[in-house]
Amino acid sequence: MAEDGVVTLYNNTAITDTKKNPVSIKVGLTQMLRGGAILEVSNTNQAKIAEEAGACCLVITEPNRQGISRMPDPALIKQIKRAVSIPIMSRSRVGHFVEAQILERVGVDYIDENEVLAIADEFNFINKHNFRCPFVCGCRNLGEALRRVREGAAMIRTQGDLSGTGNIVETVKNVRSVMGEIRILNNMDEDEVFAFSKKIAAPYDLVAQTKQMGRLPVVHFAAGGIVTPADAALMMQLGCDGVFVGSEVFDNCSDPYKRVRGIVEAVRHYNDPHVLVENSCGLEGEMAGLNVTEERMEQFGE
Repeated sequence: MAEDGVVTLYNNTAITDTKKNPVSIKVGLTQMLRGGAILEVSNTNQAKIAEEAGACCLVITEPNRQGISRMPDPALIKQIKRAVSIPIMSRSRVGHFVEAQILERVGVDYIDENEVLAIADEFNFINKHNFRCPFVCGCRNLGEALRRVREGAAMIRTQGDLSGTGNIVETVKNVRSVMGEIRILNNMDEDEVFAFSKKIAAPYDLVAQTKQMGRLPVVHFAAGGIVTPADAALMMQLGCDGVFVGSEVFDNCSDPYKRVRGIVEAVRHYNDPHVLVENSCGLEGEMAGLNVTEERMEQFGE
């Protein structure tokens, strides 16, 4: 992966010295999260439960904010950082590099440039090469993933339905789309790669690297609708390196620890049917609040 590319600076001043933070170091920092579950939390109680259950990282979000969604309150981030010892991730709006500057200064370990929040810039993503902190970006296909990597993303999150319905169908479709395009690329003749990179609107060098590696050149997680151990194991068996789990797993649940622990164990032992059976038992009642009923579909369709 090229590390000496041209870096555009904001306001004619480098935010950080990129020579001290090459892409390879950022990618290495995200490698530590492989084989884990990243939990979305909005308070210290949820954060402690997720840490005890074995989450590899926490995504801090604002609890039930109405209107425009923005980065979480820095005070909430500091509070949760003091309460846990695992890495912290927080979200910024797409293209809002000042929110990213604030989050980096607060001391988060990773920044998620997230489409769930209101988009600040409709045409430009953050130039992630200008930051020491590794970035996570979403995608729905291979071309989108590699474009984000060129901008400096150190982790890719293939996303589906992020509205909290517990519906995994979009996530499965998008993960299969990315993996299917990689398989097509792997079987191509070298001469066909140029046309393929043009077709998916992705940088040729990253397309060639993906073909050589047989996978995305960065860590690849899945997000959206993952609420059961079976969901998490499905994403892992489809080829993902880990999963994001939404805060809905804490809602209307008498024992959130059991639910989160089951998902974490399913990610770690996704090919072991005995572990999957053990961690799926007794969760039906815990999942009742996540069933996609007609009433809920109407609610999310409004």
